[in-house]
Amino acid sequence: MSFKRVLVGLDFSSLSQGIFQEALELAAQNHAEMFLFHCISADTLMTPPPFSGELGLSPHLVDQAYQVQTMKLEEHTQQAIAQFQEYKKQAERLNVTVDFEYQVTDAGTGLCRKAQDWDADLIVIGRRGRQGLTEMLLGSISNYVLHHAHCAVLVVQGNENADHNAISQSQAIEYV
Repeated sequence: MSFKRVLVGLDFSSLSQGIFQEALELAAQNHAEMFLFHCISADTLMTPPPFSGELGLSPHLVDQAYQVQTMKLEEHTQQAIAQFQEYKKQAERLNVTVDFEYQVTDAGTGLCRKAQDWDADLIVIGRRGRQGLTEMLLGSISNYVLHHAHCAVLVVQGNENADHNAISQSQAIEYV
């Protein structure tokens, strides 16, 4: 199977470098384009309630919280862009064309929509290995993408308890 347009979902966790390397290797072998994609959760954004005074909230405290959230979002986006630039340099050394984008959206829906819009033929994402109640409470982006993507999905299996600097030694790769 040959892939020509590889969408890579990155969250910049400890698994991201391994996910990127796996996608880069596939893209280089297949002479494919890569698109790096990061979703910023809408939870990151906090807008002040419209009637904060009527709710007994101090407008000053609400404004302060909003300013802190805005600074955090700006810092997060700057870190994402810096990491994208580093990944792009690595890809260019292997003659792989790379573009990137981040969006404020739900990760699962955002990845599937971007794959459709960009006409990806493969999505590469990671999975932390959560199970049971943890997965039920925190959700599973990889599970959502597996069931809603229009194209092939490569899940790079991580281990939530593994060293935070690398993919687990017993890395598993699953094509779906």
